[in-house]
Amino acid sequence: MSVVQTPWQAGTECVANYDFQRRTEQDLAFTKGEVLTIVAVTRDPNWYKAKNKVGQVGFIPANYVQKRQGVKAGTKLSLMPWFHGKITREQAERLLYPPETGLFLVRESTNYPGDYTLCVSCEGKVEHYRIIYKTGKLTIDEEAYFDNLMQLVEHYTNDADGLCTSLMKPKLMEGTVAAQDEFSRSGWALKMKDLTLLQSIGKGEFGDVMLGDYRGSKVAVKCIKNDATAQAFVAEALVMTQLRHKNLVQLLGVIVEDKSSLFIVTEFMAKGSLVDYLRSRGRTVLLGECLLKFSLDVSEGMEYLEANNFVHRDLAARNVLVSEDNIAKVSDFGLTKEASAIQDTSKLPVKWTAPEALREKLFSTKSDVWSFGILLWEIYSFGRVPYPRIALKDVVPRVERGYKMDAPDGCPAVVYELMKQCWHLDPNQRPSFRNLREQLEHIKAKELY
Repeated sequence: MSVVQTPWQAGTECVANYDFQRRTEQDLAFTKGEVLTIVAVTRDPNWYKAKNKVGQVGFIPANYVQKRQGVKAGTKLSLMPWFHGKITREQAERLLYPPETGLFLVRESTNYPGDYTLCVSCEGKVEHYRIIYKTGKLTIDEEAYFDNLMQLVEHYTNDADGLCTSLMKPKLMEGTVAAQDEFSRSGWALKMKDLTLLQSIGKGEFGDVMLGDYRGSKVAVKCIKNDATAQAFVAEALVMTQLRHKNLVQLLGVIVEDKSSLFIVTEFMAKGSLVDYLRSRGRTVLLGECLLKFSLDVSEGMEYLEANNFVHRDLAARNVLVSEDNIAKVSDFGLTKEASAIQDTSKLPVKWTAPEALREKLFSTKSDVWSFGILLWEIYSFGRVPYPRIALKDVVPRVERGYKMDAPDGCPAVVYELMKQCWHLDPNQRPSFRNLREQLEHIKAKELY
């Protein structure tokens, strides 16, 4: 066995590249694709002590497993690295020069907006095939139909089926990395054969959310089925590979091998969204201690994001999930960005978004703090919609004039003071998440709720 040069720390996640049958009672057997957690480094650099998902502990050979790594921030991942967007016919032909039969790319159609064009080099010249939408499907010849461009490209890679040649070599867009390759390299690619989809449990930003079974464990699965949301799917998955905290919903992996659908697989949160949980239980079931615990849970997750220079941008009770054992975890990282990379023009949830973010697209940890204040109000009002009895168009003007919501009925004064700190119009005057967490812990310790 090869020697491991750099020992992994306890708590490191790794994924099995091969099956391993134990040779002694102290060994831990595992199968290819299984995720294990390092418990301890041993004196022998070829072996680690690890545990599996059901808590069994034993020794594993170091060269049978691969360390899971966060995909490097700033990496330009693409599920369709051969897709070049809005380029002209002439630009496509220049990109496919010198001629190489089977070299191809896909671009947006210049003559037919909304359609695409498949450009293929064949015997010294470039052929351009119009891809049209027909009854929600993509087709070139109105004989073979596809749900998305990835399916179409895969089909014509396997069989020319009327084209001048089969697709042999993608012309990659400069600066992009194939998402499939990167997720595999970093240890986050899961196998479709290990996943069973059971039932729909909701709808997310990108598509259906399903309850699934992955190797005997319940999981939540986001299913993405079209090109329009495919790149957003990649962006969320990329962020989630870099985040690991007990109060953030944990990514288990991604499945990109099935061209009919793409999947983000996360831990299953049995009690659903925090806003629904609050509304369905109400104040007769949820006591102050429970509300404070949810508040603390979210503050800890957000403190972790703050420390790692991530801005969530969509913090709200609907984007916090509750586990079987009543732990609140921040989820929905579709809008999360590194603080240094934020430029946004997307539609924003007005009642939860800080004034400077709405006005100037200035997102920061401090704009997340504003949203946390709104989330606290949601928690202590048992899931009411913020700014009740105020028309949506009037919310921003009133807030910018200094308006703050009243404390929810029964909300402790010390908690309401925290809300007001979060809603300071000057972002620099708002507390950090670390400070908020410390104040909440002080309230808990003093039983001030």
